[in-house]
Amino acid sequence: MNKGGTRAMARTARAAAVDMLDGVLGEGLLLSQCEAALTGLSPADRARAQRLTAQVLRHVEPTDRLLKPFLRKAPPLTVLNTLRLATVELVLGEAAHGVVNEAVNMVRHHRRHAALSGLVNAVLRRVAENPSFGKQPPQRLPFWLRKPLVDAWGKPAVSAMEAVQAIPAPVDLTLRPGRDVGIEGAEALPTGSLRLALGAQVSALPGYATGDWWVQDAAAALAVPLLAPQAGERVLDLCAAPGGKTLQLAAAGAQVTALDVNESRMSRLRDNLARTGLTAEVVVADALDWQPEAPFDAILLDAPCSATGTIRRHPDLPFVKDGSELEALITLQAALIDRALGWLKPGGRLVFCTCSLLPEEGEAQLAAALARHPALRVDDTLPPGADPAWRAPAGGLRLRPDYWAERGGMDGFFMARLAR
Repeated sequence: MNKGGTRAMARTARAAAVDMLDGVLGEGLLLSQCEAALTGLSPADRARAQRLTAQVLRHVEPTDRLLKPFLRKAPPLTVLNTLRLATVELVLGEAAHGVVNEAVNMVRHHRRHAALSGLVNAVLRRVAENPSFGKQPPQRLPFWLRKPLVDAWGKPAVSAMEAVQAIPAPVDLTLRPGRDVGIEGAEALPTGSLRLALGAQVSALPGYATGDWWVQDAAAALAVPLLAPQAGERVLDLCAAPGGKTLQLAAAGAQVTALDVNESRMSRLRDNLARTGLTAEVVVADALDWQPEAPFDAILLDAPCSATGTIRRHPDLPFVKDGSELEALITLQAALIDRALGWLKPGGRLVFCTCSLLPEEGEAQLAAALARHPALRVDDTLPPGADPAWRAPAGGLRLRPDYWAERGGMDGFFMARLAR
């Protein structure tokens, strides 16, 4: 990132944010692949840089519309990203003096773009005169994703999803059964999750050190209640990392095997097990090669997918993905379903879920599984607190970002409970 343009000025959160934007918008990197830009920053500045980057990625389209009248041609990407960052900060109410001065200084100290510092100053002073996106619509999803979603859910629903994706996602907590947690300003959701006020420092909240809860989106937290694990059951969490569902299963008293192919992500699962004092057998292996010693009473398969339901929390995804991976993902999901079904005891149950908004990775995947396995049926029991309106037409749950929009939305998911 920022090749050939190392800044001579002191490292700041804003400079790191511009470098991360260069990585996502210029090199097609995920934000998780841009963390080298955060090197040398304090924890507070690291968090601020990540927050600023996400804010810009949620508003690239309306920001560019606001900047367009003041630019005769597009400047180099680093300069444009500096302008985008400063514009978003101005729109969000940051003091113009500090925003404009640091943006100008960042470009002035850039070895390749110093001559454009005057342009940055002039443009941002014009923007500062009326720092507003006005009545512009929120940023639209890319065509490869928006079109199938419009075909599936209609334009009003997709526009509502885009409106939710334009705001920062709140943090949801899954509470350990029997623990009473009092967190000021938190909202108890109908499904049992606890939603925090924006800006809460998670590790400083009561119950963190004692493992009374863990961070998990309210939509993701519904898969385990749908599976309804019982104390003493042998349960497999397939594709388990980073482990929120493993913790739910273990807290319900199940004998849990957590399996995932990604060693680095499984380290987070181990850390969370240690913090909460919960236990599970942790296995790092490829599910297509691994074989259990004995069948399971129940299996939770949170299959690899496009992650298009998590854009509200991962605004880099629309700029990095193009849908080209879908065919391989759909094939893998089907293979994992078939393999998991072979590991169930007679009468066992499987919950299949994906954090995708695309029917190909949800409703269509369910229909194909039922066609391949005539003895399968969909158990249409809803988990506690789930709105009946979320029920998918052919069974299972279809969750979307625009549900609970007034509360901050939820991740997009499809999940269905299957039984023989």
